[in-house]
Amino acid sequence: MGAHCVHELWMRGEFSINIERALERLWSRAAESVPEWLPMRYIDWLPTAYNIALKFRSVEKGRSNIYMVLLDYQDRDGVYGVYVGMSKYSPAQRFDQHKAGIRAAGSVLKRGIEVLTGPTLHLQYIKRAEASRIEEELALALAAAGLLVKGGH
Repeated sequence: MGAHCVHELWMRGEFSINIERALERLWSRAAESVPEWLPMRYIDWLPTAYNIALKFRSVEKGRSNIYMVLLDYQDRDGVYGVYVGMSKYSPAQRFDQHKAGIRAAGSVLKRGIEVLTGPTLHLQYIKRAEASRIEEELALALAAAGLLVKGGH
């Protein structure tokens, strides 16, 4: 329930300091019950990512998944970026593969800090051809909105 409340505040544009405090309290008191779709840290553009990702739909079921990974460019550009990918593996499994160096994108291997599951929950188990198209179009749409985007090819 706490995760849903924090998420609602986030989507309604609550001040970042309040969201960061709520996230910190939630993770310190109820870490085991926090759903995987709630990020571990505040990202100012998360509502934008949700709004853009929700514009994409798949017509047919399949075995491919779209996923997004939060990239940390705080030391270089002072911002967080996002990697957009597609895989037959679950987003969490594919993130683990990237971090282990298995068919890894350099940006995720070096700068990936967590999977952003929420924005792409509706883009799981879709046809490969649709996933390929959505991956590319989603990356372009996020970049057009001003986000630092890697992947999406």
